[in-house]
Amino acid sequence: MSMPFIDLAAQQRRIRDKIDAAIAKVLDSGAYVMGPQVREFEARLADFGQAKLALSCANGTDAIALPLMAWGVGPGDAVFCPSFTFAATPEVVPWVEATPVFVDVLPDTYNLDPAKLEAAIAAVKAEGKLTPKVVIAVDLFGQPADYPAIRAICDREGLKLIADSAQGFGCTLNGRHPLHWADVATTSFFPAKPLGAYGDGGAVLTNDQTLWDLMDSYRVHGKAVGPDLDGKTFDHDPKYLNTRIGMNSRLDTIQAAILLEKLAIFAEEIDLRQVVANRYAEGLKGAVISTPTVIAGGVSVWAQYVIEHQNRDGLAAHLKTLGIPTAVYYPVPMHVQAPYAHFPRGPEGLPVTEAKARTVLALPMHPYLSETDQATIIDAIRGFNG
Repeated sequence: MSMPFIDLAAQQRRIRDKIDAAIAKVLDSGAYVMGPQVREFEARLADFGQAKLALSCANGTDAIALPLMAWGVGPGDAVFCPSFTFAATPEVVPWVEATPVFVDVLPDTYNLDPAKLEAAIAAVKAEGKLTPKVVIAVDLFGQPADYPAIRAICDREGLKLIADSAQGFGCTLNGRHPLHWADVATTSFFPAKPLGAYGDGGAVLTNDQTLWDLMDSYRVHGKAVGPDLDGKTFDHDPKYLNTRIGMNSRLDTIQAAILLEKLAIFAEEIDLRQVVANRYAEGLKGAVISTPTVIAGGVSVWAQYVIEHQNRDGLAAHLKTLGIPTAVYYPVPMHVQAPYAHFPRGPEGLPVTEAKARTVLALPMHPYLSETDQATIIDAIRGFNG
């Protein structure tokens, strides 16, 4: 029998009674859309992420799109992002008719390489066809990008910065969450994420009330919000006044209620994930090309535990025969996939991204991974001779 790659059931057993009660409260209230639990969750999420405000939405992809829409990013604008990431990161850029520019990553943390970012911005400016507008840094596998260096570049170039923390919400750098440097931090509540719902969901964290208001409008069909209504009177319910073209991207009240219970134990679960990561690092010394390197001063939430092996596919097949699941992130980088292959890349290409796609392998990782199961995984890797 295979062990789980991410054991969602173990967490559910721990808090099932609280989850059941939270869901029942929503069902009894009848406030299924934008109920009070949504506002409560936004407030608690903001507090956890060291933000003034949080805006929930339907999924982590919309969370990245909403600030782009609110900032008016569009045709002729360049948005810089890694290729070594899930499709959601670059996908939203063509939604607003802007152009993604793919940038290589660092070989140790797999996060955006500041030097390669600078080179990509300079190349775009020199060509003169696009206007640099936004950088999307991804907190890949759960750890923060090099935000001080990336923020300094954005400040020099006048660019907005999005921290895509879909995998990394809760990570910190020198005790600070990514929003300390970014204009917004976005996250996903897909069930497999460290802070996951029982369905889809996402959020944007910001310290900018005006931006929050605009994103609130965009997430609900472009509805009129406070600044749109100031000094105006209406003969009809203003909720039917739409002042911009938006989308339907609301977090369900039931998911907010579930997430409130999960957020209550999230800090402890981050600590438990670190214990698991430490055991892996110690047990796998000398058995693989590399175990994860975390940026100096960084705390990862360990969405994945990713090793590198010279015979990655052989090792994965070996582990599968022993009932040990693995996953490959990301075997086909975004910049070589058909819908994205025509978009610009940094001037030196993306050699690190392409190399890592051939060697990385993610092992089972969750807060409740037992020492016995983890020892089985470590012994199986050390015993592989392929």
